Amino acid sequence: MVVAASSPSATAPRPARRASSRLPHLLDAAAHAFAERGFAAASVREIVGAIGMLPGSLYCHFETKEALLTAVYREGVERIGAAVDAAVAPVADPWRRLEAACVAHLTSLLDQTDYSQVVIRVHPNDAPAAAAELIALRDAYEKRFVRLVAALPLARRSDRTMLRLLLVGALNWSQTWYRDGGGATPEQIARRFVGVLRSGLAATTKELA
Repeated sequence: MVVAASSPSATAPRPARRASSRLPHLLDAAAHAFAERGFAAASVREIVGAIGMLPGSLYCHFETKEALLTAVYREGVERIGAAVDAAVAPVADPWRRLEAACVAHLTSLLDQTDYSQVVIRVHPNDAPAAAAELIALRDAYEKRFVRLVAALPLARRSDRTMLRLLLVGALNWSQTWYRDGGGATPEQIARRFVGVLRSGLAATTKELA
């Protein structure tokens, strides 16, 4: 998830998810369709048909297909965010907190659930009408890593923004080459990424001393 500017549209009211017992099933069906086929290829008829709804019934819950995507994307981001928050909560050391966050982040991205796959595979430019909301959701999530990197005991010259982008970018890119059972686990990969970053920063600090 690449950091992007926040948008005022992030404050737009979300649909009342529990207003209908059908709504959770609708979100699940949409997540599955978007994860498997992408936003553009997944049709409203396909999504609602999977749970026995008529196409027009979608609009009792969401005004547009893009609004449905936003709700699914929000659910995916919130699930990953909750995993990261739970992982770092009991940890005090800044480096270990970052490591715990990276483990939770990567494990969530690679868990192959429909919601995590939507977060990975659907990009804002896939749905221009929802782009501002999707960007704002990613931006809010990534503020966790802004705070975690800001807390690291680094040399004064360290470019924390670039360090964060480097680390999170590496974690996110791993979903393109990772194969389940093919070697290191998501937890091991995340810990190694943080270890490489930390050792490299330590070596650079010594050289500058």
